[in-house]
Amino acid sequence: MIDRIATPFVLSAGLLNACLALPAFAQSQTVRQRPSMLIHGNYCGMGNNAPEPPIDALDAACARHDACTPANGLPSMACNIRLGREAELISRDPRQPDDLRALAGFISAGAVVLPYDPVVHAPVSVRAVRYSTGPYYPVYDSD
Repeated sequence: MIDRIATPFVLSAGLLNACLALPAFAQSQTVRQRPSMLIHGNYCGMGNNAPEPPIDALDAACARHDACTPANGLPSMACNIRLGREAELISRDPRQPDDLRALAGFISAGAVVLPYDPVVHAPVSVRAVRYSTGPYYPVYDSD
């Protein structure tokens, strides 16, 4: 009697476990997972979509910020300051779309509170940016 009652439950539990495990086995390593914390483009936010190119000026600034951040570490304070200043310049650029300018202002304000590694002193230029050819590849002034 117990066998007639328990057998369907045991079989259904085994089938349920097998079904729940199948999607994990179906994923391959060749499928590229997109970062879930991006707020704009390929580089703004947690993670990035490297080696994809930046989609605009703000995304290029975020890509430079990602480039000066060590793997599995925090960026330097100078790196965060540079992101804030570049985003501020983009937010004031009348050639940029209004929605991009608003997001750049948000990122500029948020760059001040980003965590940083107080020990790292990366040589990062934090001077004003002048735009070279194209709308979103700035050239840094150097002495």
